[in-house]
Amino acid sequence: MNSATVRALLVRGMLAGIGAGLLAAVVAYLIGIPSVDAAIDYESAQAAAADAPSHSHEEGELFSRAQQSTVGLATGVGVFGTALGGIAALAFCFALGRLGRFRARATAALVAGAGFVTVSLVPFLKYPANPPATSDPGTVGQRTTLFFLMIVLSVLLGIGAVVVGRRLAARLGNWNASVVAGAGFVAVVAAAMVFLPSVDETPKDFPAAVLWEFRLAAIGIQAALWTTFALLFGHLAERVLSPRPRSAAPAPEVSPSGV
Repeated sequence: MNSATVRALLVRGMLAGIGAGLLAAVVAYLIGIPSVDAAIDYESAQAAAADAPSHSHEEGELFSRAQQSTVGLATGVGVFGTALGGIAALAFCFALGRLGRFRARATAALVAGAGFVTVSLVPFLKYPANPPATSDPGTVGQRTTLFFLMIVLSVLLGIGAVVVGRRLAARLGNWNASVVAGAGFVAVVAAAMVFLPSVDETPKDFPAAVLWEFRLAAIGIQAALWTTFALLFGHLAERVLSPRPRSAAPAPEVSPSGV
């Protein structure tokens, strides 16, 4: 694949990431903001009962809650989607033709599916998202480090599973090799989850329904992001790699007299 094609796919991956990010922002606004607001209300009630200031409603805040839940949300998810789209497009360029006889759309779906599992799902299972008022601000550095460590570990193990699967395919066949590599990935990830430290700072009296809705919304937003990216980028990549031939111009009509 030449550099011009890689550049074209990179640009289209970022565009697809923007589109996926905007749709994910809409999903986040519809299903995520209500649980966030409920968590903020809980924090305010706890602060009022303890006669202490609430972290979510400090005086002099730069942006209002309405701005954070609309423009801020769209900007943050859009930037994240753009970066994700660029990285996923480069992964697509590397994977195309190396995972079997898959066309552009199928390869985009496989890359997006692998990205969702390794970058979103596996880290979420170990360190699920928590709404405001459920974590200690003093441990944010530790929690962030552990979360990104889980992402890096999951991605590396995913790449290793693909390499092992490709090497075993000649002896076991594609299906059996994929099953063995997938089982090995699950086993090693499970072992890593056991040995990595856990973080559980949710207050005992925090509403379980709000926590469940927030976490379900968080993984749902990621699923919407990756699914939309796969559909958009698969279409755009196919147009780059398999452009439609231009229709030939109609031949000029010639009169019987030759004039």
